[in-house]
Amino acid sequence: MKILILGGTGAMGNHLAPLLAAHGHSIFVSSRSRSGSDGNIKYLTGNAQEAAFISTLLEQTWDAIIDFMVYSTAVFAQRNSQFLSATGHYIYLSSSRVYAHSEQPLTENAPRLLDVSTDQTYLATDEYALTKARQENILFESSPQNWSIVRPYITYSDQRLQLGVQEKEDWLYRALNGRSIADSQVIQSKVTTLTYGQDVARAIAALLGQPSAQGEAFHITSDYSIRWSEVLDIYLNVLQEHTAGRPAVILQDTETFMRWRSSRYQVIYDRFYDRRFDNRKINQYINTSDFVTPQAGLTESLRRFISAPKPRFQALSWKAEAIKDRLFDERTPLEEIPGLKQKAKYTLFRHFPIA
Repeated sequence: MKILILGGTGAMGNHLAPLLAAHGHSIFVSSRSRSGSDGNIKYLTGNAQEAAFISTLLEQTWDAIIDFMVYSTAVFAQRNSQFLSATGHYIYLSSSRVYAHSEQPLTENAPRLLDVSTDQTYLATDEYALTKARQENILFESSPQNWSIVRPYITYSDQRLQLGVQEKEDWLYRALNGRSIADSQVIQSKVTTLTYGQDVARAIAALLGQPSAQGEAFHITSDYSIRWSEVLDIYLNVLQEHTAGRPAVILQDTETFMRWRSSRYQVIYDRFYDRRFDNRKINQYINTSDFVTPQAGLTESLRRFISAPKPRFQALSWKAEAIKDRLFDERTPLEEIPGLKQKAKYTLFRHFPIA
């Protein structure tokens, strides 16, 4: 098969491209930075958000397109027909964040926030969970129905290790530099599901080209449920091995936590929910009981990350770091902060309680 992967260099795509290539498929991956070829994988340099670049790609015919990109709803409405006409099977990456709160394990037919929320201020936004649900609706209403919607939940890898709503840049960087970790008391009490990126990739590969999977939505999640407090313990145990010390943890009430943490809607309309999943539908294609447990997967992923010669962090929010340092009476050495602008921002928010 000739397969186009859009935005395929993240936690799932990095596993999916080699997996499909190993099965003899010809893989083409859009990337803003990578170029050249690696066996059956060819990197197409360009920004898949740009209309000219994506239109050039969609002039070709593909056996399958797997789309990891994040679009505005308006842009997706314009491109939807292009995607569907350029391929035999379009796989759209949604998210299990679309689901509303449920006391029962979630099935693919469970109510979505878009359908049941009464928060008019929230519904007036294009927040991620709403964006994904609205774009799902565009596919549900489309003709033809040569698409599949996949809804992973929290997916981790060596390069992406989340703690509640925090990325590794928000908590792991602090821990490795001897400063305290913060988290929400409420989030720590909640049950969640975390899935290794390679397992999500295997499930997407299992759906690929299956006529019975077209016109359907599937969540792709681990069978294992775990509290965020247990996730934190896993991380702390690995860090204790690595640093011979256990980082300090400060659990905050919601008001204090939200003083430095953005993404309010992700907090209250997702991480404040218990999340358990009923995987019977995807189990028609892959056995999710074979997925790695979060205990084993998170342990090994964190070990690999911190054992790397130079662990790689994305850009940090120095405003958030300054506020945390002020709240905890800690300091980040200015020589650790890149650039005069970021040093000035840190200094301002470290010393003055600006809203």
